[in-house]
Amino acid sequence: MTTITLKGMTWDHPRGYEPLAACSALWQQRTGVRISWDRRSLQDFESFPVDELARQYDLIVVDHPHVGQVTREGCLLPFDEVRLASIAQGTVGRSFPSYHWQGRQWALPIDAATQVQAWRPDRLEAAPTDWAQVRELARAGRVALPLRAPHSLMCLYTLCAQRGAPGRVEGPELFDVEVASEVCEQLRAVIDVIDPQCLAMDPIAVFEAMAQPASRIDCVPLIYGYVNYAWQGFRPVRLGFADIPRFQGHGPVGSALGGTGIAVSARTAHAAEAFDFALWVADAEAQRGPFAAAGGQPGHAAAWEDEAVNTTAGDFYRATRATLEGAWVRPRHDGYMPFQHAASLRLNAGLQSAEPARAIVQALNTMFRESLAP
Repeated sequence: MTTITLKGMTWDHPRGYEPLAACSALWQQRTGVRISWDRRSLQDFESFPVDELARQYDLIVVDHPHVGQVTREGCLLPFDEVRLASIAQGTVGRSFPSYHWQGRQWALPIDAATQVQAWRPDRLEAAPTDWAQVRELARAGRVALPLRAPHSLMCLYTLCAQRGAPGRVEGPELFDVEVASEVCEQLRAVIDVIDPQCLAMDPIAVFEAMAQPASRIDCVPLIYGYVNYAWQGFRPVRLGFADIPRFQGHGPVGSALGGTGIAVSARTAHAAEAFDFALWVADAEAQRGPFAAAGGQPGHAAAWEDEAVNTTAGDFYRATRATLEGAWVRPRHDGYMPFQHAASLRLNAGLQSAEPARAIVQALNTMFRESLAP
């Protein structure tokens, strides 16, 4: 009998590939179907065209802002008329519907994430609960913020939404000018007192620095959660995670949703086998079992509520659940991905200069309107 081999593409971090490798090994034992996984950098994951990957791979790990583009390109197969109820009902926050576009489901959430807060339990008695505490730590040189594109834009999204003015994903104006201008000034004040290297750092780079004993970083108020750094022994220092800080009474709502979903290439020669694996790895059994045990950050509530999973992860899931449940879904239209990158660069340039915040926001709104044009 010929062994069916599927090729998959994920992202290059233990959270991205180790759970899929572990689950694929179990799947081969169960079904005889072999799945090999390649990896790409976090930067590539956030920007590389899915259509090109679909020419080479059967299974692709994607993030939800790509769905408008992949719908136009026809490079993925939708999960139509398959058993999705358990996965949909078990979603954490809006992870499952974030991959739903124009009446079809283009991927299944296998990883749930949003901007949360990271902190050093060996140095702080508790995570800061509001931005006043964050500013105090920042003035003491103890705060970092990942600001490499697109993460500066994610911070702007989160803070606008937390203040009650989430981005208008259908346009034509993405940002409320008054609120977004105030947030730009807030971000500029933080940038003025943190290490300038933050402008070139993504979340992984910040975590790697923060988890070293000699690091001065005690708090990162907005950063995409990575459960691995909450595991004992993953890095020299075990990090803690918490909900995002409150701002003037506004709770942990509006964080810019992240996470990943598993999708099936429209060019695969083994669609049935690819769908079967995707459905299993996204459902409760795999998510709270081998996926979580191998260092994954599950997208299914069965894992987030599991006592053993939380114990291993230093209560990462319980500590950040409220933020994830209140997360905001970014724009997903065809044309959004180029905007996301360009807008992040434009925002960073403006924040590092004396340009008025209002001018920065108006420029971003103009870029967004142009991204909506057919």
